[in-house]
Amino acid sequence: MEHITLLIGIVIVTALVFDFTNGFHDTANAMATTISTGALKPKTAVAMSAALNLVGAFLSVEVAKTISSGIIDEGSGIRPEVIFAGLVGAIIWNLLTWLAGLPSSSSHALMGGLIGATVASVGLGAVNADVVVMKVLIPALAAPLVAGIAALVATRLTYRLARHADEGQTAKGYRAGQITSAALVSLAHGTNDAQKTMGVITLALITGGALAPSADPPVWVIAAAGIAIAAGTYLGGWRIIRTMGKGITDIQPPQGFAAQTSAAATILASSHIGFSLSTTHVCSGAVMGSGLGRKGGVVRWSTAGRMVTGWALTLPAAGLVAAGSALLADQGDWGVATVAVLALAICLTIWALSRRQPVDHTNVNDVHDGAAPAPADGTGVPGVLGDADEPAGVVTAAMRSVAPPPAPGTPVTSEAAAAALGADTADGTSSDESDGTASEPRPGHVPFAGAEPTLPEPRPRAGTAARPRSGVPS
Repeated sequence: MEHITLLIGIVIVTALVFDFTNGFHDTANAMATTISTGALKPKTAVAMSAALNLVGAFLSVEVAKTISSGIIDEGSGIRPEVIFAGLVGAIIWNLLTWLAGLPSSSSHALMGGLIGATVASVGLGAVNADVVVMKVLIPALAAPLVAGIAALVATRLTYRLARHADEGQTAKGYRAGQITSAALVSLAHGTNDAQKTMGVITLALITGGALAPSADPPVWVIAAAGIAIAAGTYLGGWRIIRTMGKGITDIQPPQGFAAQTSAAATILASSHIGFSLSTTHVCSGAVMGSGLGRKGGVVRWSTAGRMVTGWALTLPAAGLVAAGSALLADQGDWGVATVAVLALAICLTIWALSRRQPVDHTNVNDVHDGAAPAPADGTGVPGVLGDADEPAGVVTAAMRSVAPPPAPGTPVTSEAAAAALGADTADGTSSDESDGTASEPRPGHVPFAGAEPTLPEPRPRAGTAARPRSGVPS
């Protein structure tokens, strides 16, 4: 009994560590758009979100019941070692995606870890497949679509209603509304994500005989889970906040308001009916929907594609790590100790790697690779934004090397460059080359490279003396 009690204590501590990582991993869900638009200062935003996550933890236990008695069959021989291994898989995946700045789902990492550890230790029959499909997989597919469509419609409606209003005044109102909606998302996050840790701790207590089957989480479990997720939220997952706020689309206050309101409504509705929803999926879908909803808005589909890939990998990746941990933990005390030591070493390594390029509240809104704004000249495909740092193609590089400079004081444009090249064709060949003959070098042609090149002075007319260039002795 002492061994079981000690092991349950280890599981509880590990669950709270996961809850802590869940907090800073998912802070971006509530506060990324608020921070990116400047509605709140970064530290103020995460402090408000932390307080509301704590409050939200006390509002419901429906999701906790789904975790503790829905996904895994309590009577199938599940032991605390299995839960411990599942938590290790979830924590490691959370930290890896945090290091990459990838908004993956902590909820799915937890469920993938529990499923993988259970299958490796007990067998596939201990997993309630129908519950996994109905309350995990289907919501995972539907939630981002529902939130995205809602945010798209809300964004277009918002801009239409305010199209004749003063932009400065409406911006202030939208920032106030954005703060309110961000608070609602934080509250919803507490009601949904904090409950998952409550469910895991309750499941550990049930498997150890400390609680009766199908029991509700005790008050001390609710309080501990709320405090852990609030502390992690206050730490701030600045890497993921940067990706959510700047990496997917360029958020304006009306878009932020529409996205967060749509996300909060979706999360609260799912919590009420007991769906173990990923707030990351919901908020990411809402941000993408708001990007498409604004006229001229853009979505960086390369970043969105990486996110979706991470979502697809979360369940199996966390499950594989947890399965390996479960097989090792099943060997006895030394196995549990080995898993704990390896997990700690991996976590410290990830933290050390993160220190090479630190991201915090002072640089969270700095534009990073792949998240630079679109060119102001309107080039590019509507609704799509490429990487600003993408290297120039062969044709572009060739044109830059042979094009003459513009007249002094004339801005360089694509039209001017084409005219200077002699009405160049789209493939980079000039018009006098289109008939198959090579063109002679133009008089006075000088290749250039620089911000403000100058053309050589025009040749003098017949019978006149050339004036010397300014600053050049005659």
